[in-house]
Amino acid sequence: MNLSGADRGRLETQLGGAVLIVAVQAVAAIYFVVDGIEDVLPQLRTGPSAEVVMEGLVALALLLGVVLGARHTTRVLHEARHRDSALDAARGAMSAVIERHFRQWNLSPAEAEVALFALKGSTIAQIAAMRGAAQGTVRSQLSQVYAKAGVRNQSTLVAMFVDELLDPLVPGQ
Repeated sequence: MNLSGADRGRLETQLGGAVLIVAVQAVAAIYFVVDGIEDVLPQLRTGPSAEVVMEGLVALALLLGVVLGARHTTRVLHEARHRDSALDAARGAMSAVIERHFRQWNLSPAEAEVALFALKGSTIAQIAAMRGAAQGTVRSQLSQVYAKAGVRNQSTLVAMFVDELLDPLVPGQ
Protein backbone atom coordinates (compact mmCIF):
# COMPACT_ATOMS: atom_id res chain seq x y z
CA MET A 1 0.00 0.00 0.00
CA ASN A 2 1.11 3.57 -0.66
CA LEU A 3 -0.39 5.23 2.39
CA SER A 4 1.19 8.25 4.03
CA GLY A 5 3.16 7.57 7.20
CA ALA A 6 0.37 8.85 9.46
CA ASP A 7 -2.33 6.92 7.58
CA ARG A 8 -0.23 3.77 7.55
CA GLY A 9 0.41 4.08 11.29
CA ARG A 10 -3.28 4.64 12.01
CA LEU A 11 -4.27 1.65 9.85
CA GLU A 12 -1.63 -0.58 11.45
CA THR A 13 -2.83 0.45 14.93
CA GLN A 14 -6.45 -0.28 14.06
CA LEU A 15 -5.58 -3.54 12.35
CA GLY A 16 -3.30 -4.56 15.21
CA GLY A 17 -6.07 -3.86 17.71
CA ALA A 18 -8.56 -5.90 15.72
CA VAL A 19 -6.12 -8.81 15.38
CA LEU A 20 -5.40 -8.68 19.13
CA ILE A 21 -9.12 -8.77 19.95
CA VAL A 22 -9.65 -11.73 17.62
CA ALA A 23 -6.63 -13.53 19.10
CA VAL A 24 -7.85 -13.01 22.70
CA GLN A 25 -11.30 -14.23 21.72
CA ALA A 26 -9.78 -17.29 20.02
CA VAL A 27 -7.76 -18.21 23.10
CA ALA A 28 -10.79 -17.76 25.35
CA ALA A 29 -12.98 -19.79 22.99
CA ILE A 30 -10.45 -22.61 22.83
CA TYR A 31 -10.21 -22.64 26.63
CA PHE A 32 -13.98 -22.81 27.04
CA VAL A 33 -14.38 -25.48 24.35
CA VAL A 34 -11.70 -27.70 25.95
CA ASP A 35 -13.09 -27.05 29.45
CA GLY A 36 -16.61 -27.79 28.21
CA ILE A 37 -15.53 -31.07 26.65
CA GLU A 38 -13.78 -32.07 29.89
CA ASP A 39 -16.94 -31.20 31.84
CA VAL A 40 -19.37 -32.94 29.47
CA LEU A 41 -17.51 -36.26 29.22
CA PRO A 42 -18.15 -37.31 32.84
CA GLN A 43 -21.78 -36.13 32.59
CA LEU A 44 -22.69 -38.05 29.41
CA ARG A 45 -24.81 -40.56 31.35
CA THR A 46 -26.58 -38.06 33.64
CA GLY A 47 -26.92 -35.14 31.22
CA PRO A 48 -25.02 -31.87 31.29
CA SER A 49 -25.52 -29.43 34.15
CA ALA A 50 -26.69 -25.84 33.69
CA GLU A 51 -23.09 -24.67 34.25
CA VAL A 52 -21.80 -26.86 31.44
CA VAL A 53 -24.58 -25.68 29.13
CA MET A 54 -23.75 -22.05 29.98
CA GLU A 55 -20.04 -22.67 29.31
CA GLY A 56 -20.97 -24.24 25.97
CA LEU A 57 -23.07 -21.21 25.02
CA VAL A 58 -20.26 -18.86 26.04
CA ALA A 59 -17.79 -20.92 23.98
CA LEU A 60 -20.12 -20.75 20.96
CA ALA A 61 -20.55 -17.00 21.41
CA LEU A 62 -16.79 -16.55 21.60
CA LEU A 63 -16.27 -18.70 18.51
CA LEU A 64 -18.86 -16.61 16.68
CA GLY A 65 -17.04 -13.49 17.87
CA VAL A 66 -13.75 -14.88 16.52
CA VAL A 67 -15.28 -15.61 13.13
CA LEU A 68 -17.03 -12.23 12.91
CA GLY A 69 -13.93 -10.39 14.17
CA ALA A 70 -11.73 -12.13 11.62
CA ARG A 71 -14.20 -11.35 8.83
CA HIS A 72 -14.42 -7.72 9.93
CA THR A 73 -10.64 -7.40 10.08
CA THR A 74 -10.33 -8.92 6.61
CA ARG A 75 -13.02 -6.56 5.27
CA VAL A 76 -11.34 -3.49 6.80
CA LEU A 77 -8.00 -4.50 5.29
CA HIS A 78 -9.64 -5.09 1.90
CA GLU A 79 -11.37 -1.68 2.04
CA ALA A 80 -8.10 0.02 2.97
CA ARG A 81 -6.38 -1.62 0.02
CA HIS A 82 -9.25 -0.62 -2.28
CA ARG A 83 -9.09 3.01 -1.09
CA ASP A 84 -5.33 3.03 -1.56
CA SER A 85 -5.75 1.65 -5.07
CA ALA A 86 -8.34 4.33 -5.87
CA LEU A 87 -6.02 6.99 -4.47
CA ASP A 88 -3.18 5.68 -6.63
CA ALA A 89 -5.46 5.84 -9.68
CA ALA A 90 -6.46 9.42 -8.82
CA ARG A 91 -2.82 10.38 -8.36
CA GLY A 92 -1.99 8.81 -11.71
CA ALA A 93 -4.92 10.53 -13.39
CA MET A 94 -3.95 13.90 -11.95
CA SER A 95 -0.34 13.38 -12.97
CA ALA A 96 -1.39 12.50 -16.51
CA VAL A 97 -3.66 15.56 -16.74
CA ILE A 98 -0.88 17.84 -15.48
CA GLU A 99 1.70 16.40 -17.88
CA ARG A 100 -0.70 16.71 -20.83
CA HIS A 101 -1.48 20.36 -20.10
CA PHE A 102 2.16 21.26 -19.51
CA ARG A 103 3.04 19.75 -22.92
CA GLN A 104 0.13 21.55 -24.61
CA TRP A 105 1.18 24.85 -23.09
CA ASN A 106 4.78 24.18 -24.13
CA LEU A 107 6.13 25.08 -20.68
CA SER A 108 9.87 25.24 -20.19
CA PRO A 109 11.28 22.90 -17.52
CA ALA A 110 11.59 25.85 -15.11
CA GLU A 111 8.02 26.99 -15.81
CA ALA A 112 6.73 23.43 -15.35
CA GLU A 113 8.50 23.16 -12.01
CA VAL A 114 7.13 26.51 -10.83
CA ALA A 115 3.64 25.57 -12.09
CA LEU A 116 3.76 22.27 -10.22
CA PHE A 117 4.70 24.05 -6.99
CA ALA A 118 1.86 26.49 -7.59
CA LEU A 119 -0.57 23.60 -8.09
CA LYS A 120 0.59 22.20 -4.77
CA GLY A 121 -0.40 25.50 -3.14
CA SER A 122 3.05 26.98 -2.56
CA THR A 123 3.43 30.74 -2.34
CA ILE A 124 5.88 32.72 -4.49
CA ALA A 125 8.22 33.05 -1.50
CA GLN A 126 8.10 29.31 -0.84
CA ILE A 127 8.71 28.47 -4.50
CA ALA A 128 11.63 30.89 -4.63
CA ALA A 129 13.15 29.36 -1.51
CA MET A 130 12.72 25.78 -2.80
CA ARG A 131 14.23 26.64 -6.16
CA GLY A 132 16.94 28.95 -4.84
CA ALA A 133 15.64 31.69 -7.11
CA ALA A 134 14.62 35.28 -6.64
CA GLN A 135 10.95 35.97 -5.98
CA GLY A 136 10.87 38.25 -9.02
CA THR A 137 12.06 35.37 -11.21
CA VAL A 138 9.36 33.07 -9.83
CA ARG A 139 6.73 35.80 -10.25
CA SER A 140 7.79 36.22 -13.89
CA GLN A 141 7.74 32.47 -14.53
CA LEU A 142 4.30 32.16 -12.95
CA SER A 143 3.06 35.02 -15.15
CA GLN A 144 4.29 33.08 -18.20
CA VAL A 145 2.55 29.92 -16.96
CA TYR A 146 -0.71 31.80 -16.36
CA ALA A 147 -0.53 33.38 -19.81
CA LYS A 148 0.13 30.06 -21.54
CA ALA A 149 -2.65 28.38 -19.53
CA GLY A 150 -5.09 31.22 -20.19
CA VAL A 151 -5.73 31.88 -16.50
CA ARG A 152 -5.18 34.93 -14.29
CA ASN A 153 -3.92 33.47 -11.02
CA GLN A 154 -2.99 30.43 -8.97
CA SER A 155 -6.56 29.74 -7.85
CA THR A 156 -7.89 29.51 -11.40
CA LEU A 157 -4.91 27.38 -12.43
CA VAL A 158 -5.73 24.89 -9.67
CA ALA A 159 -9.46 25.08 -10.45
CA MET A 160 -8.77 24.20 -14.07
CA PHE A 161 -7.23 20.87 -13.07
CA VAL A 162 -9.81 20.10 -10.39
CA ASP A 163 -12.64 20.81 -12.83
CA GLU A 164 -11.15 18.48 -15.41
CA LEU A 165 -10.86 15.66 -12.90
CA LEU A 166 -14.38 16.22 -11.60
CA ASP A 167 -16.12 16.54 -14.98
CA PRO A 168 -16.53 12.76 -15.41
CA LEU A 169 -18.26 12.65 -12.03
CA VAL A 170 -20.89 15.26 -12.93
CA PRO A 171 -24.19 13.57 -13.92
CA GLY A 172 -25.27 14.07 -17.51
CA GLN A 173 -21.81 14.69 -18.91
